[in-house]
Amino acid sequence: MDKQEKRPKEDKEKGKNSLDISRRAFLKGMGTSAIATSIATAPLSLPSNAEAALPLAVKEAWIQVNVNDKIHRLKVKSHWTLLEVLRKEIGLTGTKKFCDRGSCGACTVIMDGKAVYACSRLAIEADNKKILTIEGLLQGEKLHPIQEAFLEHDGMQCGFCTPGQIMSVKALLDKNPRPTQEDIKEGLSGNICRCSAYPKILKSAMAAAQRG
Repeated sequence: MDKQEKRPKEDKEKGKNSLDISRRAFLKGMGTSAIATSIATAPLSLPSNAEAALPLAVKEAWIQVNVNDKIHRLKVKSHWTLLEVLRKEIGLTGTKKFCDRGSCGACTVIMDGKAVYACSRLAIEADNKKILTIEGLLQGEKLHPIQEAFLEHDGMQCGFCTPGQIMSVKALLDKNPRPTQEDIKEGLSGNICRCSAYPKILKSAMAAAQRG
């Protein structure tokens, strides 16, 4: 009789122990699982000589670029961007670095006739390409008509985004010399002006288009 009376109590205690896990036990179990998972998913480390065994082109390469009608032959790292090469290797700092993620347009240059974000293009992608930067618009000591239009119509405030704005306008006018206001808005849609000088930028671009 004693055994029969004790059995339900034992069953009850057994059920309680199997479901009512202590907080300490739970955290301990989670910690063990996390360690096991990290071991299972950790990337394998390469042997010390693995990097040396990689092809040379993976780490660096020679490229030849035509920048503002001048040929440059450069050795570049595989991760270098066109923006870094223009500013640091060639010394053309008119192309600005700001967001460095292809969203503001301050680094806009023209590559093979198309406006591109220099921060979002690898330097090796520019091999054998023709690139035009803001410095290349100068005609000796004379400003380009687009630059003159921006000055005359005050298409800038701080001026940081202005080179990118001008290069976008240049790419647009090269393809469409007589753009509408909507065409210009679309052509400049990838360029951000944090000073919000958009009305004057638009006016400057329209004036440049009218000059031809």
